[in-house]
Amino acid sequence: MSQRKDSYRAALQRGQDVSAPQPTVTTLHSRYLRVTVEVDPDLRGDLTRCVGRPVASVLLAGTTVLRTLAVIAGRVSRPGG
Repeated sequence: MSQRKDSYRAALQRGQDVSAPQPTVTTLHSRYLRVTVEVDPDLRGDLTRCVGRPVASVLLAGTTVLRTLAVIAGRVSRPGG
């Protein structure tokens, strides 16, 4: 227990690491409410890992659908050609 306290106190005395990425802080104001949102700098990497593949799949499917519609529209607009 004493070692944990010593480690905690040493960390407090060191303060913040200047080289570490700082969080993004956004404050939203309204007449009755003030909300501060702090986003962890590592969140971007986590989101990219979790969401990257599904988003890429949706974009691929959308591109395929649009190309197919363009081909069909090209055939309909040029009958006989």
